[in-house]
Amino acid sequence: MAGLFGSRVRRLRLAAGLTQVELGKKTHVVSTRITQIERASGAKPTKSLARALDSVLGADELLVDLWPYVYREAFPDWSQAFMERSARAVAIRQYASHVVPGLLQTADYARAVLSVGLSLTGEEQLEDRVTARLRRQERLTSPDRPELWVILDEAVLRRPVGGRTVMREQLIRLMEAAAEPHITVQVLPFEQGEHDVMGGSLTVLTSPDDSEVAYTEGAHYGQLIEEPDDVKRFALSYDRLRAASLPPLMSLDMIRSVMEGNHRGASVPSRSERRRLAQEQLQQPGGWRLRGGGRRLARRRPRP
Repeated sequence: MAGLFGSRVRRLRLAAGLTQVELGKKTHVVSTRITQIERASGAKPTKSLARALDSVLGADELLVDLWPYVYREAFPDWSQAFMERSARAVAIRQYASHVVPGLLQTADYARAVLSVGLSLTGEEQLEDRVTARLRRQERLTSPDRPELWVILDEAVLRRPVGGRTVMREQLIRLMEAAAEPHITVQVLPFEQGEHDVMGGSLTVLTSPDDSEVAYTEGAHYGQLIEEPDDVKRFALSYDRLRAASLPPLMSLDMIRSVMEGNHRGASVPSRSERRRLAQEQLQQPGGWRLRGGGRRLARRRPRP
């Protein structure tokens, strides 16, 4: 798509009788940026630049309409299918081992996380990715918002991504999100020990027709699992993590404690108590969830 976008820019530029230098001046970028766009090399064009090119070249919204497809190529191929399925999901269950999931990240935290990606080609692409991540969060406040259940490894809370100020704002954001009726946040404490999703992250998505897919991700890879038997195994792994994690209210207490710098102040139940809580949570019927006080809430469905 970047190649198609570039060829259209070149064709329109030649038809307008403009050089790359002249087009660059009219759109307030250097001529080498126009060269990169026409050759589909370097960073992808930003939305504002696509609008400027469209206006100067009289493309009648053609370049603006093409831009979203070019923009999607800013992400690795293995993440695109996952994002498309996430956009339609009615329930999202996530386990994060290293960083806060994108749906709950602040802008500064997202920028810090995305700035270290090996596939990143420049500052413009970084800002495109941050914008995309924040735009996906809008669905959490939409009429068809999904049920979101997030399990955070304790390491996620302890690692000061972006520095202490950025991390403090991120922890505040987590506590605010957990207050929403359709969002549950739990913490898997270090004391829990080993588990079968160590080393990566796991997401289970439920579609409107109740079918499910799983997605596993590491630093430089991702895999969408659609085979029903495999998805069931990953869903079971998630349920085990959910049962082993601190209940929601205890999880919030730990998040608050870390935010306040009191690493030993959180109330972490004993192994025997966690085992009892785990049994209670595993006995919950599918589609129901346990809030901090033990009250069951039915999973919300999108309105027809």
